[in-house]
Amino acid sequence: MTLRVLAAMSGGVDSAVAAARAAAAGHEVTGVHMALSSNPQSYRTGARGCCTLEDSRDARRAADVIGIPFYVWDLAERFDRDVVQDFVEEYAAGRTPNPCLRCNEKIKFTALLDRALALGFDAVCTGHYARLADGVLRRGVDEGKDQSYVLAVCTPEQLAHAMFPLGDTTKADIRAEAERRGLQVADKPDSHDVCFIADGDTRGFLAGRLGTAPGPIVDEDGTEVGEHEGAYAYTVGQRKGLRIGRPAADGRPRYVLDISPVTNTVTVGPREALDVREIIAERPVWLSAPPAGPFGCQVQLRAHGEVHDCTAEPDGDRVRITLARPAQGVAPGQAAVLYEGDRVLGSATIGDTARVPA
Repeated sequence: MTLRVLAAMSGGVDSAVAAARAAAAGHEVTGVHMALSSNPQSYRTGARGCCTLEDSRDARRAADVIGIPFYVWDLAERFDRDVVQDFVEEYAAGRTPNPCLRCNEKIKFTALLDRALALGFDAVCTGHYARLADGVLRRGVDEGKDQSYVLAVCTPEQLAHAMFPLGDTTKADIRAEAERRGLQVADKPDSHDVCFIADGDTRGFLAGRLGTAPGPIVDEDGTEVGEHEGAYAYTVGQRKGLRIGRPAADGRPRYVLDISPVTNTVTVGPREALDVREIIAERPVWLSAPPAGPFGCQVQLRAHGEVHDCTAEPDGDRVRITLARPAQGVAPGQAAVLYEGDRVLGSATIGDTARVPA
């Protein structure tokens, strides 16, 4: 069946090949580049990001080679509100957001998809490494590039209008295919870090938005061991850049255990104090009806992170996740994505954790 497909073209190799594959499959494809900054030079320069003028030009050249119409859509206001401001507010609240996940949720599969459907398109095509068939979202075959984690926040209704042509292919093969197709982005480096932080300095970016707010860094017993310039600059599990003036009594490194925006306090301690066995996750998104009671599955707690065996128990707008073995560095604000093998069952936002009893 021929579909009217809107291909989101970031200017990178993945989205270019995804658009080319959709066109080669016989679909009626239109390419669109999302302008995500009112001043593209204020975000990334060169090939590290996905929202610069250079990226827009690369996307247009790829569309010309493929032979499809191409447009630039201005989504800068939505991106700033739903991704950038959300990023700042989450850190200010002591949580650790994932802006790529939020961009998929709020921009690609809400703002972009809503506009596409209103214009009569059947689906939005992206260069994500994930597989989708009959409403079932699965991991991409390239384990190192799998992006099902950042797509798990999409609802079944959104996925019904999504297309991920790269899920059955490795990144190396995608680059080789891009070269065969004559796409100049075949060797373009992947984007890294947070696309809207031009120099990669997250702490500096947050300080520019939130200002300085000095406060204490304390050990688990409340002893002050240092001072920070803003609790928002820290995340649970962090080891480097703590600026602790007093070494631990045992000489071992300290890690961030907790961030309290109310008291503006960062609590640090030994690595073993990071062990978490239970997670309360909020606002679940299920890709199919969840079981009525507890069920066994696996959970991934950060992008490209370790997968843990667990038991999940849905409870209205929350999910209680009990890990078979402790996990470390579990940060509120991140997503907990539930899997059955390579199949995505659903996702929820980590709200609270319980440590392993001493």
